[in-house]
Amino acid sequence: YLGQLLVCAVAYLALYVAAKFTVGFPFVTALVIYKWRRRHLSMYENIEDFLRSNNNLMPIRYSYSDIKKMARGFKDKLGEGGYGSVYKAKLRSGRLVAIKMLSKSKTNNGQDFINEVGTIGRIRHVNVVRLIGFCVDGSKRALVYDFMPNGSLEKYIFSQQGDVSLSCHKIFEIAHGVARGIEYLHQGCDMQILHFDIKPHNILLDENFTPKVSDFGLARLYPLDNSIVSLTAARGTMGYIAPELFYKNIGGISYKADVYSFGMLLMEMTGRRKNLDVGIEQSSQFSQIYFPTWVSDQLKAGKDIEIGDDATDEEKKIIKKMMMVALWCIQMKPIERPSMNKVVEMLEGEIESLQMPPRPFLYPQQIPADEVGVDNRSPCTSSASESGEITLIADANEVN
Repeated sequence: YLGQLLVCAVAYLALYVAAKFTVGFPFVTALVIYKWRRRHLSMYENIEDFLRSNNNLMPIRYSYSDIKKMARGFKDKLGEGGYGSVYKAKLRSGRLVAIKMLSKSKTNNGQDFINEVGTIGRIRHVNVVRLIGFCVDGSKRALVYDFMPNGSLEKYIFSQQGDVSLSCHKIFEIAHGVARGIEYLHQGCDMQILHFDIKPHNILLDENFTPKVSDFGLARLYPLDNSIVSLTAARGTMGYIAPELFYKNIGGISYKADVYSFGMLLMEMTGRRKNLDVGIEQSSQFSQIYFPTWVSDQLKAGKDIEIGDDATDEEKKIIKKMMMVALWCIQMKPIERPSMNKVVEMLEGEIESLQMPPRPFLYPQQIPADEVGVDNRSPCTSSASESGEITLIADANEVN
């Protein structure tokens, strides 16, 4: 690999020297500057074209100087991720906000910025984080959100600290709110919004622990009717990505990809642990390495899932219902998963109305031969309607 890099470097150097002596140093320098500016101007033009064609957006456009003043020189950093850093800031009114400065290293021609503003910038819902404003000022791009004082859901379901634990009832309320938020994205707007990155880190909690779906950098807008799209890469976070993004023979990509991600999230919320845990010792509980399979086996055996030592009968019932809904959401084939409005209905209904979900699998190769042709299973006594299927061509080697 180092040898290849050395050969490439020598080749580029040779071309540079040849060009320098042929046409002169000033011309080569000008060409390099021109190429650099053209690449960056293309990004700015893409963003400006998008903003001009979407002049009905609700968020406010700020200058970079405004952003810097609001963030007090970016002194209070809240966190950092693949798309940039987040800072605590304050509007002139005194209202607290969070400012996400988008990273220069992942410009993607401004597509991450366009995705967020183009989706979240046009909607309002109690369970979707609110985009207050944005900044496009030279190479600076920023997004201004409502400040969420309780941070992300991640620290509450995986933390071992007792002071950040949430009750079973509060976890259920959060799960229900997240489901309502995703349902709105899928069916509540004039366009269908697929999030493609539902996970604990992207669920923010306000002062009352009301959940807000956030981070729309991978989101896509599609018509509400049947649509076929083609993307160059699978998108999302490992552990939450729907299997059809990798295995094209099990079904097309649709809103069911978000349903799968929500199911994995719901299972982790209920179990207060990661779904895939390679750290568990190989013993009689080896199946717990993939938690959903162990849960399914326990439920089929008529056993309670013990989450804590002092769970009441009511809490045990809530836990069982959440796990059954989660198991339906993470079925291997998209057609066997419920829609998000059906998920909300299942969470709001009685557990007695739910059928036992089939055993979940990590890979299509694990599905028993006698189940390959079974595509008509339903999570409820009434059949769930299927619509809005979207086919996606995914390259499993490129995961954002």
